[in-house]
Amino acid sequence: MLFMIIERFTNQDAKAVYAHLRDKGRGLPDGLKYIDSWVEPNFDRCFQLMECEDPRLLQEWMLHWHGLATFEIVPVVTSKETRETVMRFLPPPA
Repeated sequence: MLFMIIERFTNQDAKAVYAHLRDKGRGLPDGLKYIDSWVEPNFDRCFQLMECEDPRLLQEWMLHWHGLATFEIVPVVTSKETRETVMRFLPPPA
């Protein structure tokens, strides 16, 4: 299952976050896959795409980053998979 993680750096402190990443790593437990991420230019939010079957792995990962960020977790489905699902329910073309 895919999850979009919306991460807010505490006090927009990107230096603290990236120092932690450099010194302690990403902190991914076995079974949690980091796919990619994007950061707003003002360091307010980072959007990370993760994949796992057990959401408890996300909890473990967030504890690795405790105090450096807050997190919103949004389960997502790829556009391709959504299109395939929706297409089965569309009427035939006229």
